[in-house]
Amino acid sequence: MARTRVTLIHSEVEAMLKSAGVRAVLVGPADRVEAAAKASAPVSSGAYRDSIHRESATTDRAVELVVADAPHARVVESRTGNLARALGSV
Repeated sequence: MARTRVTLIHSEVEAMLKSAGVRAVLVGPADRVEAAAKASAPVSSGAYRDSIHRESATTDRAVELVVADAPHARVVESRTGNLARALGSV
């Protein structure tokens, strides 16, 4: 039986990973993670919950991040694991 040979063109793969199509695939799940994180966020003043948002970035590929940037977000996250649980639920 003949062997199939696959040759990847690095520049094309790199361009595909940064493409709008790949980003579009990532945005939906990231938005669901953001919604889940906001829904389950502990609320004292609301600052932590209100600081949860999605950010787009590009490294060697398209990336969607869900972050909380309130000054005390690290403390809340270390105690509750809210963002990690939201990611796991989606």
